[in-house]
Amino acid sequence: MNKIKVGVVGVGYLGRHHARIYSELPVAELVGVCDVNAEQAREIAKSAKTVPFASHKDLIGKVQAVSIAAPTVHHYSIAKDFLSAGIDVLLEKPMTVTVSEADELVGLAAEKSCILQIGHLERFNAAVLKMVELATTPKFIECNRLSPFPDRSTDVDVVLDLMIHDIDIILSLVGSPVKNIHAVGIPVISKNVDIANARIEFDSGCIANVTSSRISMKKERKIRLFQPDTYISLNYQDQEIYAYHRIPNKKDPEGRPDIIGGKVKVKKDEPLKAELAAFLECVSLRRKPLVSGVEGREALKVAMLVQEEIRSHTLQL
Repeated sequence: MNKIKVGVVGVGYLGRHHARIYSELPVAELVGVCDVNAEQAREIAKSAKTVPFASHKDLIGKVQAVSIAAPTVHHYSIAKDFLSAGIDVLLEKPMTVTVSEADELVGLAAEKSCILQIGHLERFNAAVLKMVELATTPKFIECNRLSPFPDRSTDVDVVLDLMIHDIDIILSLVGSPVKNIHAVGIPVISKNVDIANARIEFDSGCIANVTSSRISMKKERKIRLFQPDTYISLNYQDQEIYAYHRIPNKKDPEGRPDIIGGKVKVKKDEPLKAELAAFLECVSLRRKPLVSGVEGREALKVAMLVQEEIRSHTLQL
């Protein structure tokens, strides 16, 4: 099988790992990388045994697929250039600055019959994949995504930086339209909101309570899900999941029910590697991605509704 010719645009904090993994995947031929920082591009190109380029447009005509990990403000214009040229795109989250930009990219990808995958990494976490199997009728979901202030660019607030991961997963688990959102948040270190909490209500009756912070003393990535007869707890970092089920008391059917369950077996993997491998498989088989532009657009829309609610609450204070 011929290798898929791929490139990486933006090789900073996350893009460098895209380059590393593509250089290791047997189905990929890493044609080149590019970054506005020429020295950075040269350094990553050398480590990944590929070629540095000055502009993303230099990759057009040389690649079949591309990862875009540039700052969010440039996502739309760069992705549009590649999609217009018929090149498949993996676009890091958040996919664009506005929902209208996301709509245009989704439409362009359909028009050009291109794969458009959005980089919601946690969907490829082995424990999350197992949770999707177990979550049938979620009624209450609680998420905590906390971390110290990052040593990287923070061109977006904590909602688009961290919370959007959980929003995407919650939307995939609940599968119901959003009915109402209540949210609060404040800036602490940066000029943008650094800590936020959102209560998201769905038409199905499910309620999600989501907290995201990039000013915490330690890192925490957890989600807990409650549904009739079942409790599920997941640790993203450790890729561990526990599930407990309520069953009738065999000795006394009218008495207190029994609880069974415990740690669920999970085959751990590097989520980014799984994500990029899945992208290349979609490119090869012309198959819809697990997180297509449509899902990316929906997560962005809800995240922006959270932002609007935070701004509205702030104005009322």
